Amino acid sequence: LLGEGNFSFAASLCGAAGTHVVATCYESEGDASRRGGAAESIRRLRESGGAEVVFSVDCTKLKDYFSPEKREFDCIYFNFPHCGRKAGVVKNRELLAHFFRSSAEVLAEEGEVHVALCNGQGGTPADQPRREWHNSWQIVAVAAGAGFILSDVHPFKAETIHGYKCTGYRSQDKSFCVEGALNHVFTRSTPLLCFSPVSCRIQLESQNISFQVPQVLVDKINRGFLAPNSNHPVQTVKEKLTAGLSQAFPLQSRDSCLSLLHQGHLRGVCHSSVFWVTLSPEETPSTEEMSHGLANTVLFSRVDFCQDTDKNVQEGCHSPKQFCLRPSLLPHAQAIIQEGAFLPGTLHVLSGPVFRRCRITPHSMPVFHEMLMVFAVNRGAESSCLQTLVNSIKTTIHSLHQTGIKPNISLREATSSETTELNDFAAFESQLSETQCFICTDTDPPGSCVGVIRTSHELISSELVVVFASLNLDLLAMLLCGISDWRMLWTRDTRFLRQFPRGELRLFKSFSLYPPSYVHDISFWVPEGEQFDEVAFHTVARGVSGDMVVSIQLRDSFQQPGTGRSSRCYRLTFQSCDRALGCREAAEMQLRFREHVRQHLGVTLR
Repeated sequence: LLGEGNFSFAASLCGAAGTHVVATCYESEGDASRRGGAAESIRRLRESGGAEVVFSVDCTKLKDYFSPEKREFDCIYFNFPHCGRKAGVVKNRELLAHFFRSSAEVLAEEGEVHVALCNGQGGTPADQPRREWHNSWQIVAVAAGAGFILSDVHPFKAETIHGYKCTGYRSQDKSFCVEGALNHVFTRSTPLLCFSPVSCRIQLESQNISFQVPQVLVDKINRGFLAPNSNHPVQTVKEKLTAGLSQAFPLQSRDSCLSLLHQGHLRGVCHSSVFWVTLSPEETPSTEEMSHGLANTVLFSRVDFCQDTDKNVQEGCHSPKQFCLRPSLLPHAQAIIQEGAFLPGTLHVLSGPVFRRCRITPHSMPVFHEMLMVFAVNRGAESSCLQTLVNSIKTTIHSLHQTGIKPNISLREATSSETTELNDFAAFESQLSETQCFICTDTDPPGSCVGVIRTSHELISSELVVVFASLNLDLLAMLLCGISDWRMLWTRDTRFLRQFPRGELRLFKSFSLYPPSYVHDISFWVPEGEQFDEVAFHTVARGVSGDMVVSIQLRDSFQQPGTGRSSRCYRLTFQSCDRALGCREAAEMQLRFREHVRQHLGVTLR
């Protein structure tokens, strides 16, 4: 306990079973003991046997008083910190910044830091009324600079703390106003990751090869979300859907041995919408890589790869000899049908991650898990089979949210004419082939597309029609579990998966509340006659920031008379959903982004 005034808060805690309290204050024992009631509280603490009292402790230099090698604290409390006198918000932010950095040195790995602030000081939406950001202590952003995230915030109920009496700064006559005060609970964040180039090793046509993973996907390759023993909600959604569909159709799973790569390009798909890669003969892993267990999964490589620019597309990255990370499982299904391994009347189910270059929007994912269902029916019977399939999907989804996970989720069928404003998933799927209908939700965002259904009259025979149904498992998991940010599905923070026991879907509770955001602008010249590739621009932003850019807005554009070159100005918003992102880290990302844009997109920075 830091900054104790009359030690009444410490005295109220010292009787808790199994708890050892270390109560400290900034003043000397003589000064502290002269406060009203302080001497009695100090005596109680010392006689309790489960408490220590330490004086003259500077909260910004805790390591000087408590050696981390000897003990680490499970909880650090700092109630109503203040620099004193008429210190403004800037001074108090600086106090908190030093305090958080100091706390990080003596706090246990899964420990908590509790900071009680008067109403409005914190600057979070929990404050009512909420101050303007510049006039608050900005506690979440300040804590992020020391690697902490806000995991809980609740009222500080002084009246429920037996014997507690709030004092003012250094026990001045005027006490702090605790009405509406809030207790902010901070926990350690997983560290920001700096990814080195990674090469993925796979077997292709009996040959072991490797390819360099595009930077934006380095943290998303080989995550194993759909492994049989996975408790990830995406896997649970897949299992529940498979079980529901098996009640209506004979079912065969075809997940094994599906290559991550696709050769050539998909008919109708824009070349800039996929991740092109260049293959390389397999390299022998180094001794260091072997010792880290990377030999059979990924290894560091110097392989060049095609991505991010129109120039690459123009120079042949989409030629038949080139490969891309699969943007859909549809080619795999078509290959199964053409190989003759397809049983009419049986619902064949394929699932796995697919990869697509896309703009940055709240529900646009560069990678997600697709579940593709394929079956063949006699011509003329496709309508009834389609309805059976859609009804089965609806029934299964309905049964999942009937348990109280996420109410008011319903699915509906939408025609192509209704999908002009749907998400990137629907837009991309509609390129692949003629779409019969879209499966959409009536929840936020309105009309969000989670699946598409299409038919083909060409693949088997004139008597049979093949029906394809594709579902975005990630979007379904988000809707069912109340996950507002798709990036949370990919977090490496163990607090995410701990909320989902094997085979169960539950309402997700975020462990990072009110994450701070930082805005940076970038402006540049585009050479005369060149078409600017916005998808490549967004992809570079994703890769450089580790998916911490949540919004890119075009603020201004104009063409310079005489030269023909055009200027564009964009505003980027940086924000993390699961990690501590401080203003300094965001500024460093912006600088790297500027350099990558200059190098890879051929623009001139302004």
